Amino acid sequence: MSAAAQMNKTAGGFPPQIPYIIGNEACERFSFYGMRNILTAFLVSHLLLDVAVSEREVAAKEIFHIFVMGVYFFPLLGGWLADRFLGKYRTIFWLSLLYCVGHLCLALFEAQKSGFYLGLFLIALGSGGIKPCVSSFVGDQFDQSNKDKARVVFDIFYWSINFGSFFASLLIPLILDRAGPGWAFGIPGVLMALATFVFWLGRKQYRVTAPAAADPHSFMRVVYSALFRSQGARTGTVLAFIGVLLAVVSVLCWPMLGVVAAVCLALVMLLLFGGIGAWMQLDQARALHPADAVEGVRAVLRVLVIFGLVTPFWSLFDQKASTWILQARVMELPGWSWLTSASQMQALNPLLVVLLIPFNNLVLYPFLARRGIVFSPLRRMTFGIVLSGLSWVVVGAFQLAIDQGAQLSILWQVLPYIILTLAEVFVSATGLEFAYSQAPARMKGVIMSFWSLSVTIGSLWVLLVNVGVKSESLTQAVSAGGISVTAFQMFFFAGFAFLAALAFGLYAKRYPVADHYLKT
Repeated sequence: MSAAAQMNKTAGGFPPQIPYIIGNEACERFSFYGMRNILTAFLVSHLLLDVAVSEREVAAKEIFHIFVMGVYFFPLLGGWLADRFLGKYRTIFWLSLLYCVGHLCLALFEAQKSGFYLGLFLIALGSGGIKPCVSSFVGDQFDQSNKDKARVVFDIFYWSINFGSFFASLLIPLILDRAGPGWAFGIPGVLMALATFVFWLGRKQYRVTAPAAADPHSFMRVVYSALFRSQGARTGTVLAFIGVLLAVVSVLCWPMLGVVAAVCLALVMLLLFGGIGAWMQLDQARALHPADAVEGVRAVLRVLVIFGLVTPFWSLFDQKASTWILQARVMELPGWSWLTSASQMQALNPLLVVLLIPFNNLVLYPFLARRGIVFSPLRRMTFGIVLSGLSWVVVGAFQLAIDQGAQLSILWQVLPYIILTLAEVFVSATGLEFAYSQAPARMKGVIMSFWSLSVTIGSLWVLLVNVGVKSESLTQAVSAGGISVTAFQMFFFAGFAFLAALAFGLYAKRYPVADHYLKT
């Protein structure tokens, strides 16, 4: 259906094509979280048996976070393909097929490392590549006539993610224990194939925007002009070159950091120093580019600061599938027939999300609005980062008790899960809509990719902290303080989140909120 016909059909109303996207997302998220939530336990109990017992959990945690980094790094590729060559629909469809092949590899090569790691790579490529396209594809189905319904749909979209995740987190660990890895990885593969089919069914209904032609005033070209072709002060250019040098140093540190962490750290150096340098000299690009292109780049750079300050939240949130599981493995199970694995505790997260999102929209936000309290997106995100730190204070307290010999029930983890899930609703569900609304039209796919990249950088902080705690001097200093390295890490990440929330709140007060929904 043409864009014009679709706009006339849905002007002011609820787009009828949305159920296809929601159905696709629910099945895809089942497939992803089904394999993701058993990955750490599978690595420890099956694939890494040739690794020394004392090092096995650390190795499993590193593999898990490298996989997560890949999942949230490949959105850069997916956003670029969608915006410049294939368009969002075709990018989603073709990468979904690779995604299915990745699941097949996990099921077939459960005992063979090279085949299994190939499957992880293909899933990271497929899941990551479609991630910015699906969320921005949802936004493309709206315009100024019905943008008021977009927030509700983004919440439904996020609700569907957690609906699929809940059943996957509850059932797949049980299947792993009772039927083995082949079935546990095979069933998510079937769901991914179903997700691809459901998405294909809606192909004639979607409002599809064509990929952009080569734009002489694109984000990267304006940044390049500001840094290297403009006339005037060159302080920003010097900063960009410092970023390049620090990126090279980061890559050279790969023997200590690992290849993935070193490359991601190099990318952070380029983004940080290049972004600051471009901001300093951006007005000098006006001689080569129109004012709207320059201001569009300025808007993106403002948003990237927001994304950067969210990265500590992701470093805490994603460890619920690694650090929290490893803690849960030494806690006591209650003996219920359906709770047989520490990995199943992760079902709490999506269950709470599907309860909290309707509660917030139907009860909390209207209650606050009636009292004149405007709980803006940036305020919600600030509060969410604070809550994430609080959840880690709680698990840190549990770890102190465990280290002192206490036998704690795994059900104690319900409390930090509640706190962290509330934080997730405030940060992640809000961030999806916020990222789309702040992106100029020609840069929506790319800016959604940067939103996903913030998750990669969150896992980068985890790997860097893991490298740090391997230092014998640090280990001795922590032990001299009377706590374990694990407990120290937990309290460290809590403090990391509190500092990030402070910086985020201060920056949010001065942030000029934009409105870049499509015009009717």
